[in-house]
Parts: sequence; C-alpha cells; structure tokens
Amino acid sequence: MSLNKILTVVFFLASAVLFYLLYNGIDSVVEQRAQIQQQEQQLIERFKLIREAEIVFQEQNGRYTANWDSLADFIENGRVPILNRREEIKQKSYGGEEVILHIDTVKFISAKDRIFKKNYTMNASEDGVFEKFHVAVGDKVLKGMKSYIMKTLERTIEPIFIENGTIESIAELMPGENVEKGTNLINFWNYQFDPNVDIRKIGEVPYQPGLMIDIFVGKVNKNGLLVDVIEVRDPKPVNPERKESNEIKTKKPIRFGSRLDASTVGNWE
Repeated sequence: MSLNKILTVVFFLASAVLFYLLYNGIDSVVEQRAQIQQQEQQLIERFKLIREAEIVFQEQNGRYTANWDSLADFIENGRVPILNRREEIKQKSYGGEEVILHIDTVKFISAKDRIFKKNYTMNASEDGVFEKFHVAVGDKVLKGMKSYIMKTLERTIEPIFIENGTIESIAELMPGENVEKGTNLINFWNYQFDPNVDIRKIGEVPYQPGLMIDIFVGKVNKNGLLVDVIEVRDPKPVNPERKESNEIKTKKPIRFGSRLDASTVGNWE
C-alpha cells in the first residue's frame, strides 16, 4: 500500500474518531441539560405542593410548620372547615348603616382534599331559559365538552368546559325555568397535584431520596404587627448556574417565600 493510501486511511479514521467524540460530547450535553430541566420541574412541583399545604396549615393553626412530619400528618389526617360568609346590613337609628359579617361552618372536608383538589364553577353567562344539562353528578368531563343548553333572547348557547374534572354538583333546574346571569349551575373539581405522591416523603428532594429540603418559618415585625413568614429552598441545586460555588451564577436556587416578608411567591414564577 502506498504512503498516500496509508495517510488517507489514517486521516479518515482520525476524522471519524473526532466526529464521534464531538457528536457524543454534544449529545451528552443535551442529555444533561434535559435531565437538569426535568429534575428542576420535579422540584418545582414538590414546592408547589408544599406551599399549598403550608398555606392551609397556617389557616388552621395560625402559623407555618418547619416539621415535615407534622405537615405530612396534617395532610393525611387534618380536617378543614368549609365556611359560608354573608353580610347583614342594619339601619342605625341616626340614619347610618352597620354591616354585620356572619361566618357559618357549612361542613368539614379532609385537608388532603382541600390541598390536592382544585374546585371550579360554571355560572350562567346570560339571562335565559334552561333546557338541559349534558352532564350528571360523578361524570368525568374533558376540556371542550359541552356543559348545558340554555336559550337566550337571541340564540341557543351550549357553553363548554374549560378544564378537565369530575362533576360534584349541578343546580336543581327543570326544563323551561328562567335562569339569571351569574346563577351557579355546575360545580366540578380536578386534582392540581399527583394524588399518588408519598406524603411521608414530602420534605425530600424528589430525585434525591434522603436529601431534605431547606425550610425556615418564623415571624417578623411589620409596622408593629407580627406576621408569619416562610422560606423553602433547594438545598443542593443540580443546575451549575444555581450553585453557590459558581462565582458567576446567573440564577438563584429554586425557592419560594421569604424570611423577611409575608410572601409565598416562587422564584420560578
């Protein structure tokens, strides 16, 4: 074999090896970025669940909790009242008005239902004459499905569902009944968090079992009033751009809340 042929083969093999290394390197970077994005999204979903649970816990107990076991127990075993607020206006003898707020407990539901489920309502968009519902209590509905039929002065309307869910209740209406704009017609719900999540591990980083999420709760003085504060933070960012050791980091670790203000806003929002 001539020298030229040998050099050609060598250069070809070298080029093939370099191409493979370059392609493999780029592919690895793409896969790593995708994995980081997926893990950060997992953590954000966990933070959203923790935030909702802490808000409901604070409503019932007058404080947040930094104890993961206490939070998990509340989610699994706690009960939350459903309140009905109504105003009563009384005329005073001198001509003024007094507004009296009445708060009644309608029923109790589990804390888990309150935290995991998101409730929706469908109200009559116009005055009209009711014809029929397309759904019944317990039905599973999908976004875009028709909900009910009602005749207005100008046309027949069939509003659609704007979210997926399960029908919880419908108004007791007969065909031909007049309905005023704003009347509540349908109530339905859907899960806003995965109902199969292991509540006992709510304080763990979801993709790194055993690594606990940083949490701080306390009170701060705001204009003479003590207010509850909470901060929940990623203890060990997987994204190099978020790590404390990165001197030129462009992003802060994922967190929600503040140690100084009564806020529960997340820095991913």
